[in-house]
Amino acid sequence: MPERDWMAAQFEEHRPRLRAVAQRMLGSLGEADDALQDAWLRIDRADTSGVENPGGWLTTVVARVCLNLLRAREARREEELAADRIPAAAARAVDPEEEALLADSVGLALLIVLDTLAPAERLAFVLHDMFQVPFDEIAPMIDKTPATTRQLASRARRRVKGAPAPTADASRRHRVVHAYLAATRGGDFDALLALLHPDVVLHADRAVVPTPEPVLVRGARPVAEGAMASLGRARSAALVLVDGEIGMAMLEEGRLRVLLRFTFDGDLIREIDVVAEPEQLRKVQVAVAEG
Repeated sequence: MPERDWMAAQFEEHRPRLRAVAQRMLGSLGEADDALQDAWLRIDRADTSGVENPGGWLTTVVARVCLNLLRAREARREEELAADRIPAAAARAVDPEEEALLADSVGLALLIVLDTLAPAERLAFVLHDMFQVPFDEIAPMIDKTPATTRQLASRARRRVKGAPAPTADASRRHRVVHAYLAATRGGDFDALLALLHPDVVLHADRAVVPTPEPVLVRGARPVAEGAMASLGRARSAALVLVDGEIGMAMLEEGRLRVLLRFTFDGDLIREIDVVAEPEQLRKVQVAVAEG
């Protein structure tokens, strides 16, 4: 079989794994498919006569493409911060059912937390912890030693799974926020209203809507009505720990876009702080919420 045809057959054989790697690296099905297409163009032009482990070699090529995309994403974030620009919504047409399948298979909260990692941390964690790639194979991709790569994965692991020990208050608040998300997703206005303090206050920064100025809403009914209006966003939301406290986060095309912090009065939500400005999102520590 000609070398090119052999490698094409290998690529198709390993495509499910390669796509899974790209999905977890990028958090987006559309970007993952673009990455695979880019990777194949590189592979098709490469000299593959010396490749002895096609699965490992193909994984390396795809991972490098994803790493470049993550670094470009970081550069765009820096540009947004420098220009004080609110990020525009992604132009790609997204299939909600396919994106939901990705979220279900990986875990939406995990995808959200992965987006907060530096590109090298994300690559080390995804390849080692999710796909059992040895550190000595990952290290050359990021120009690090295996020992440093191990440290990057360990740091990412702490970020992902760094949940504090549960307490009675934390468990109760977890249930309240879970019920808040369920009511919002289900469009259950009365259930949502029952979770809010009568004098609840919602603060939203100017990037949430977006609006020229921050938004302030007072009272259970107006806050609940606003939450009902964000039903679409709620479908891509998950419970996470925000600086160690239970909160919510929303993902859009593989990117963390909105965080919700909650303040409680007993079993009722007394205050909601909605954050979408990129500079503020970068300051918080996000981790997967257990339970």
